[in-house]
Amino acid sequence: MTPFSLLAYRYATTALAPIAPLALSRRALRGKEDRARMGERLGHAKIARPTGQLVWIHGASVGECIAALPLIDLLLKTGNRSVLVTSGTVTSAGLMAERLPPRAFHQFAPIDAPGAVKRFLDHWRPDAALFVDSEIWPNLLVAAHARGVALALVNGRMSERSFLGWRRAPKTAAAILSLYDVCLAQDGESAQRLRALGARNVEISGSLKADAPPLPADESKLAALSAAIGNRPLFLAASTHTGEEQTLLPAHDTLRRLLPGLLTVIVPRHPERSSDIAMLCGTRNTRRRSDGHEPGADTAVYVADTLGELGLFYRLAPCVFMGGSLVQHGGQNPLEAARLSRAIMAGPHTGNFAPAFDAIFAAQGSGRVLTSGDIAAFAGRLLSNPQDVDRLGDAARRAAESLGGALEKTRLAVEAILPHASA
Repeated sequence: MTPFSLLAYRYATTALAPIAPLALSRRALRGKEDRARMGERLGHAKIARPTGQLVWIHGASVGECIAALPLIDLLLKTGNRSVLVTSGTVTSAGLMAERLPPRAFHQFAPIDAPGAVKRFLDHWRPDAALFVDSEIWPNLLVAAHARGVALALVNGRMSERSFLGWRRAPKTAAAILSLYDVCLAQDGESAQRLRALGARNVEISGSLKADAPPLPADESKLAALSAAIGNRPLFLAASTHTGEEQTLLPAHDTLRRLLPGLLTVIVPRHPERSSDIAMLCGTRNTRRRSDGHEPGADTAVYVADTLGELGLFYRLAPCVFMGGSLVQHGGQNPLEAARLSRAIMAGPHTGNFAPAFDAIFAAQGSGRVLTSGDIAAFAGRLLSNPQDVDRLGDAARRAAESLGGALEKTRLAVEAILPHASA
């Protein structure tokens, strides 16, 4: 029997569907939708469904899509098979346009309204649907399951906060999670939580992000940035969240007293925060990348408020503070920086990527920071001692490599459910 909450959700999304175009248009004005492709968000497709087997992979944004790239390559080794990738952000769409191999293509994910979902599934008729990380869309899952589409949660993650939220609606959680034919969890805690909520056939695969390729970097932009920075010591705060700059900027001040030429680069997780960050910088000489400027010789803080360029800064900075960890967000993915042999530091809140942070910090022998003083001491020691930064960077890279293996486990699990999908 369908829980009342799912029925209510279906009725509510049906009732709100007529205003979806207006909501999407408003998002487009803020750069959050591609106006030329908004029809895709309503379930319309611009290209024909290819013949043969179709595997559909959905990821929320850039990180999930990048993590799926090696899996896409493996799945396409089977002839007469294509891969449809959906996501919800403009940045991920641009990245997929550049990096998807032949026989793989991108479309924006439909909004989770019954009409949009029906149009999407009527057109694409996927044989299997793989949802990456923690993407759970009730209407999409229910409709795909009703059509006999094989369903898998891959690279699955269930944070404690999400778990406690789902526990308040146990019947709804069980009704949704039991739709998956297989759930591949990143770690034991996520697996245990998924089982407790009613998921079936739960396995621990590890994280696909440990097997993902390095973030891309435009060579001409990299050369220009490198020339602008020169031999100045560089401290990078990556994917920061609201409330973290108040700790990072005093650390920058302490480091500048030790290393007068220091340049601090702040890459906010949400670029629209750049004005607030610039205001927090006060009298510190600050430039914003979105203004089209490289850092100047007198720039103290460079706010890299553009999308899709984190790979540039990981290649330039010997040590990295990972954002989302000084506040109760759970931390951002450290593996992308670690694979490039960057020493990693982070605050106390790293539950989103606990196995990765634990492995990296164990290999480095340090990296957990709590205060401005901790950040300045860790970064100052490394930036003053190239041997130390190389040693810790190598340790971080080895730790990241040790976490690999999820890719093959995921491929095998996906191949196992494909025969049960409709042709």
